[in-house]
Amino acid sequence: MEAWPRLPAGFQFGVATAAYQIEGGVDADGRGRSVWDTFSHTPGRTRDGDTGDVACDSYHRYPQDVALIAGLGAQAYRFSVAWPRVQPDGRGAVNRPGLDYYSRLVDALLEVGIEPVVTLFHWDLPQALEDAGGWLNRDSAARFADYAGTAHVALGDRVPTWITLNEPFVHTTFGYGWGTHAPGRRLGLGALVAAHHQLLGHGLAVQALRADGLRGRIGITNACTPVRAASTEPADAAAAARYDAVANSCYNDPVLLGRYPAELAELAPAVDLSAVRAGDLAVIAAPLDFLGINYYFPTRVRAATGGDNPMGADRVPIEGVERTAFDWPVVPDGLRELLVGLSDRYGDALPPIYMTENGAAFPDVPADDGRVEDPRRIAFLDGHLRALHQAIEAGVDVRGYFVWSLLDNFEWAEGYSKRFGLVYVDFATGRRTPKSSYDWYRKLIAAQR
Repeated sequence: MEAWPRLPAGFQFGVATAAYQIEGGVDADGRGRSVWDTFSHTPGRTRDGDTGDVACDSYHRYPQDVALIAGLGAQAYRFSVAWPRVQPDGRGAVNRPGLDYYSRLVDALLEVGIEPVVTLFHWDLPQALEDAGGWLNRDSAARFADYAGTAHVALGDRVPTWITLNEPFVHTTFGYGWGTHAPGRRLGLGALVAAHHQLLGHGLAVQALRADGLRGRIGITNACTPVRAASTEPADAAAAARYDAVANSCYNDPVLLGRYPAELAELAPAVDLSAVRAGDLAVIAAPLDFLGINYYFPTRVRAATGGDNPMGADRVPIEGVERTAFDWPVVPDGLRELLVGLSDRYGDALPPIYMTENGAAFPDVPADDGRVEDPRRIAFLDGHLRALHQAIEAGVDVRGYFVWSLLDNFEWAEGYSKRFGLVYVDFATGRRTPKSSYDWYRKLIAAQR
């Protein structure tokens, strides 16, 4: 591959994971049940009936994982705190052994010079809160702020970077809209009530951490996809605008501009914004120190041909490009397009950006000698980092990049069938084997210093 362009001084390279996907230890040290425990143990919900009961067993093997991150030379590790470990029922008494686990992890990272980046919610809502309505219940926003404050009291003296929510669009759409993720509700566009309450919880959590004397940075991570109309026809352009509003602007506009996108009004009565109360948007728009962005692929859209599509938009395949094991199109320039588009839309309202997830699943298989070669992942990461560099050259303030993921892990409804890791995990034994992409990323990081 051609020589690597230099990224700005101080640019942060990292890796990312999520609690339910790697930790295991679901019954250890007083942890409560989450919606993903319930969902994955419900027959027919996950591929092959897989669960996160053991996953990568990182709850017990975290020193190995910290050593792997250190071996990369990565400056930061983004991980999530499991709410049910801290508050088994989502409210009330704190489970001290659960908090102590994260304290040990933070200390282990700091000992080898790795910055801990904490995500407070990566989809594992305590089941007790789901039983009370989950994110459809406004009270969950207040409970989230209480939990966020508790985590910050315990870890805020050592954790400089905090992320409130991970991908509220994905959690809302798959968990509350389509029902293919936990908690498995099928509300269509009615799921946006859950989105509003997550965003409200985000704003209240920002307030809680700042009230507790936040010493570092706080932001939110949104999954974004550049949306392209399938043609120049006005109907397709309008469909793309509606899709963009639901997938992107619905989550970025409230946080950055203090309002929901106007296109949502076109989707009434399927979209009910009666959950938005006076003062909510001012809370949601609490000033941020950064915006986390996760990017995997762009989306192509045309006007819906059937009458049962409340959004009036159909997704159209992007042809002529490589596809991942998820059948996602590989379009590195979509990342440049996305970042420049965010800068154009939000201008001075856009804080610095961290790419908090980017990666790809491919069918990695160990060779007879145990080596795991994954050249397609290397090409994916190389192309996307070059696209990110182009966005920076165009003036977008991007300050870090986190590969998804450090480890092969429990990939939600797909169970263990999809591998995203820089490190191969034998799920039968827990053995970790760095792939060739791990070595590539290590060399890239070293070359940037």
